[in-house]
Amino acid sequence: MSDSAPQVTDDTPQADPAAPAEPPASYTKLAMRNMVRKKGTSLKHFFLTVTGLLGLLVGLAYLTR
Repeated sequence: MSDSAPQVTDDTPQADPAAPAEPPASYTKLAMRNMVRKKGTSLKHFFLTVTGLLGLLVGLAYLTR
């Protein structure tokens, strides 16, 4: 009787020992790269945020005068 277990292979890519070890990109660096790629969306969200914050501050100033 043949008792052959299925072979389990590890298909994860192995790091090349000759390649220099590069640390993972920081959150800020990834965010900046994303903003450069999606200019219109980032600018729209930025201006909506600024407008909302200014509206909030003006509203609070009006209510607390």
